[in-house]
Amino acid sequence: MFGIHWAYIVLLLVVVLIIFGPGRLPELGGAVGKAMREFRKATNDLTNEVTSAAQTKAEPMNTTESTAESTAKGSTSEANSPKN
Repeated sequence: MFGIHWAYIVLLLVVVLIIFGPGRLPELGGAVGKAMREFRKATNDLTNEVTSAAQTKAEPMNTTESTAESTAKGSTSEANSPKN
């Protein structure tokens, strides 16, 4: 798990238990869980915002490209058509 030896994890848990005591451990666990949830939510929101901005920016470019292509095709067909 994360490249950490299991003995270090056990040692860390024992030190946390000694420092904070068994009464505050559930409270600390809840606080860590809330912090992780908020971080994940903020990360997802930022990812969604960047993705939607990239998609909306790409769509007008596609429309512009197709308009430029149709304009170019129209001008070449006019150039090749016989004049009356």
